[in-house]
Amino acid sequence: MIRWAAIGAMIALAWGCSSAPVHIDSRALGNQVSNSPERFIIAAVENEPVAYVAHAGSTPRGYDAVAAYGPSAHARQVMRSLESEYGLREVSAWPIEPLHVHCAVLELPAGSDRDAVLAALAKDPRVKLTQPLQTFATRTENYNDPYVGLQRGFQQMDVADAHPWSRGEGVKIAIIDTGADILHPDLKASIAAAANFVDADDAQFRRDRHGTEMAGVIAAVANNGEGIVGIAPGARLLIFKACWQARAGVDDARCNSFTLARALAAAFTAHAQVINLSLAGPDDRLLGDLIREGQRRGVVFVGAATDAAEGPNGLLHQAGVIEVASAESAGAAIGTALYAPGREILTLLPGGRYDFASGASIATAQISGVVALMLAREPGLSAETAYRLLRDTSSSPASANGDIKGVDACAAVVTLLHQGSCHPQDRGQRVALH
Repeated sequence: MIRWAAIGAMIALAWGCSSAPVHIDSRALGNQVSNSPERFIIAAVENEPVAYVAHAGSTPRGYDAVAAYGPSAHARQVMRSLESEYGLREVSAWPIEPLHVHCAVLELPAGSDRDAVLAALAKDPRVKLTQPLQTFATRTENYNDPYVGLQRGFQQMDVADAHPWSRGEGVKIAIIDTGADILHPDLKASIAAAANFVDADDAQFRRDRHGTEMAGVIAAVANNGEGIVGIAPGARLLIFKACWQARAGVDDARCNSFTLARALAAAFTAHAQVINLSLAGPDDRLLGDLIREGQRRGVVFVGAATDAAEGPNGLLHQAGVIEVASAESAGAAIGTALYAPGREILTLLPGGRYDFASGASIATAQISGVVALMLAREPGLSAETAYRLLRDTSSSPASANGDIKGVDACAAVVTLLHQGSCHPQDRGQRVALH
């Protein structure tokens, strides 16, 4: 099992050493789970929130007095008893402090009926939560950055007119996705920390496309003479790899309940203010509980909207999550989604490159950036208020025929601040006010 005592210290160090290349903290689960998820389940038992203190030499870097939440002896004993009684084998286990549970990925015995095992565990009074290991998928002006003129979404959402008021300065955004090119010249200055919950392959982490695309749209560095400008170039990114690419050179990626849960809890530990989830999948009790816990802590969740083909029970189709749909496919979205451009949006690719990306994923990332612009000016802004502001100020034509109104970044920010306007001729006055 991974030594969790060092997590808080590692993240803290990453925040304090932003000038140096970010170290990718590997917390992998194992390839066998990723390749055959149907053979595994998740179970959690009660774990009283009693912290232990790590002593010098007990963590990889020998930090003294690092408080960490660990599994109690009782929780470990209960989990061992469940393994023995049901013929299960623990693959990995992890104490989830936000939910006060000790959680494990368990391999089913050969030839067993997964539904029957889950039904039996659900009736066991020692088990607080049990579910399948489920699978999720990614959805797929005054600047010296040479490609800014090609950033269609940036222009349609009037981001340039929002930047005199806010660039998302210091807002912590967790991108829970694939890895990303943390050394990209248009991105590395925005990265605060990186962790890998899939494997220990740092090179592949930096080659991953989907997370690189999301990170670039959100926080590509402004006025560095490189490429593009992020929606919130002053934000600080936490790149948490919980998904892996289906094959090299494509955007498609897969995740599972456990890798996503670990990344969500890590985002809480790092005090993320926004969590970007550019993915889709079924309702999931463990992840749903963590999202609700994050909301209780004030985290704003921005996720890809559930579409009609998936039905109304998608993971992110729940109260308090800001759902985002691509304006070009607006008719497919369910419920009260916000709209942002999602077709041929210029962003970053691994290896210091640039290209266009399309889909609800890229639309979602753009709205995460706009939320960061607002949070930088009002840190206590609730998800409900942010959503209402974004909805009520949506005015930018987001579709070819103009019948769909998309999020207007400048209108949302100046409405929040109760001052300013979004006309280019007023830009000099607004800069002076700011």
